[in-house]
Amino acid sequence: MADNPTPDLDFPETAQPATKPKKKGVKRRIFLAGSALLVGGGIFGVWWTDSSVKAKAKALTVGAGEHGFLTWMKIAEDDNVTLYSPHIDFGQGSHTALGQMLADELDADWGKIKVEQAPADLAFANTPLGQGFIAEMSGYPGVINALPEAIMAMLARSLPLQITGGSSAIRFTGEVGMRKTGAAVRMALIAEAADRLGVPASELTTADSRVTHAKTGRSLRYGELAAGAAARSLSGDPTLKTRDQWRLIGQPVPRRDIPAKVDGSAVYGIDFAVPDMRVATIAAAPVRGGRLESVDEAPALAIKGVEKVVKLDDAVIVVAKGYWPAQKGLAALSPKFSDGGHAAVSTSAIYAAQAKLRQTAEKPDNEGGEGDVNAAFGGEGVQMVEAEYRVPFLHHAMMEPFALTAHFKDGTLTLWGGLQDPLSTRTKAAKAAGLEVEQVVFNPMIMGGGFGRRFPDMVEIIDQVAVLAKQLPYPVKLIWSREEDVRHGTYRPQSSAGLKASLKDGQITAFQMDYAQSGNAEGEVPFIYAIPATSRRHFAYQSNQIDGPWRSVNATQIGFYTESFMDELASAAGEDPYRFRRKHLPEGSRHVAVLDMVAKRSGWGTPLPDGVGRGIAIVESFGTIVAEVVEATVKDDGSPRVLKTWAVVDCGTTVNPLNAEAQIMGGLIMGLSSAIGEQVTLDQGAVVQSNFPDYPILKLADAPPEVDVFFIESGAKTGGIGEPGLPPASPALANALAAATGKRIRNLPLLAQAKA
Repeated sequence: MADNPTPDLDFPETAQPATKPKKKGVKRRIFLAGSALLVGGGIFGVWWTDSSVKAKAKALTVGAGEHGFLTWMKIAEDDNVTLYSPHIDFGQGSHTALGQMLADELDADWGKIKVEQAPADLAFANTPLGQGFIAEMSGYPGVINALPEAIMAMLARSLPLQITGGSSAIRFTGEVGMRKTGAAVRMALIAEAADRLGVPASELTTADSRVTHAKTGRSLRYGELAAGAAARSLSGDPTLKTRDQWRLIGQPVPRRDIPAKVDGSAVYGIDFAVPDMRVATIAAAPVRGGRLESVDEAPALAIKGVEKVVKLDDAVIVVAKGYWPAQKGLAALSPKFSDGGHAAVSTSAIYAAQAKLRQTAEKPDNEGGEGDVNAAFGGEGVQMVEAEYRVPFLHHAMMEPFALTAHFKDGTLTLWGGLQDPLSTRTKAAKAAGLEVEQVVFNPMIMGGGFGRRFPDMVEIIDQVAVLAKQLPYPVKLIWSREEDVRHGTYRPQSSAGLKASLKDGQITAFQMDYAQSGNAEGEVPFIYAIPATSRRHFAYQSNQIDGPWRSVNATQIGFYTESFMDELASAAGEDPYRFRRKHLPEGSRHVAVLDMVAKRSGWGTPLPDGVGRGIAIVESFGTIVAEVVEATVKDDGSPRVLKTWAVVDCGTTVNPLNAEAQIMGGLIMGLSSAIGEQVTLDQGAVVQSNFPDYPILKLADAPPEVDVFFIESGAKTGGIGEPGLPPASPALANALAAATGKRIRNLPLLAQAKA
């Protein structure tokens, strides 16, 4: 498995992206909007706006015999409780977990809890999410959490903020929003019952959607109390239950979304249909940044069922009475596209340009670390270790390709589909169609995968279908083929890194990583090791591709670099990789506990058959610490075979163990898949891959037959669960193969190295 040498190519240090989307990262948006709000917002105006928005939320969701609380929930007079989740379901199970968190604090009967998707309206902007992100990034959670809820709500609306991503649903919306809402409403129900029963509130208890006075045996249902409780002011700082009082949090409650997905009644964007609807499909310029120069429409219009050919600046769309005739019509066309001046862009050229940028740039775009790395490197008697690493562009490989339905009628544009930020979807569609946001209605639907691909800032289909719908007198569903989805993704960045460290007496005295990729990556992934001098420098490089968040964002690249290199350092020091890591972690830390447990559960250090190796890795991301061990070998054709895997997780509190286990398993398998065979490569500016035959994701037959997942309930601040299982998988596998073969793998994917 040889390393691929960097070709000596003359390529510009920074190629401008073909399309420049506004990469409004959540943190940047929150910072800018928050600054403007806190400086210029008047308190009276904030409260007035908040009050009017809550009234609108109730008008949109509360019907006869129902009573609303804040924007999140309502209680019906038959005791049914409906939670409106601001997060989209795309298989992560957050709807059920959020319902558990609210119901537990509310002391509601779980059988009477319903979870529905919140409307894509500013009234349902996610205030707890904004509060959580700001508290985390500012470093002053006490100050942020002390701000009035109305100010935070106005900030969430100003962004607007209704995203699903960043492993944020449970740790922010659940902890900051749902638990507090449930507790506050329970207090209001108790107060209402106390007045009606004429007893002190302190004598009342709640359980199974009833308030009970034990001394007299009298009780009232939540449905009977809802109207009066809804008229009361809710506490902004209710007392939450302690761990020993939980009934639902921490329990393996079956997910509410599974039955409909099993029996086929769940409706995804690609399933959606309305009367008189047409179906369209699209072919964009093969080279991102290219433009449509010419196309003869006649061959497509000659296909039975094809009704219209629409030309965009960089694409051609065929509209038909069904998807098959639309596809046949598109295949009949021979559009000519320009390359936008990007014909020289290739995978090897990007790596070469990144290496040059790291070597010649005057300064990094941002950096982190502490101590004097250069002084440590020049210390007497130190052993220097250096390595170069590379990871490719990665596609999100959603099972459901993009499909978005739109209808423009009577001045209103209505859309249906699955995207990760409904409010921003409205804004983007309005801009593309030349409308006001109030003229756009978006109906969010469940999604067949996302992994960061469905954020509106990175989704061109919104603009395409909005422009298309305004030209048609009937509804239209625009579907991207699998090939279109693969070739025009917003990929995980192609990235490369140079790592250097000094060793003395078996200890790392300094650690340096210089890496080049797009974005503003430094600081998102904690450096967990206690080393006297550290430096992580990021050099921003942008090709003609649009790249963006991919499951676990930058933790996947940084985790592979750091944890692979830690194995190299352990080898150079002549030490066991597990024990070498352990002595560089803070004694008594959560990290040590996680590392020790995964070593114990995997039988680290016990004998293995010839040709089999064990690899270990530990990464912290999204507030959660995950360590993984992989046992693997190499097949006769040089490809890897994963035999067993172990994961130990400390996310503070596991809200739903069934779902959390599934998320960690899914992340681990996705991490292995990306490490083994996935890559997006460029040739003459265009993406080479087009479908699963040349973008292979891990098949069930190749998945590890044993996956052991264990959670440490540390009680620390709740962390994310959807993304942290992925980052340790690729370095753990690479480390296992190095142990099995003696060959260090520094470039991914592994199959490409096996064929080299």
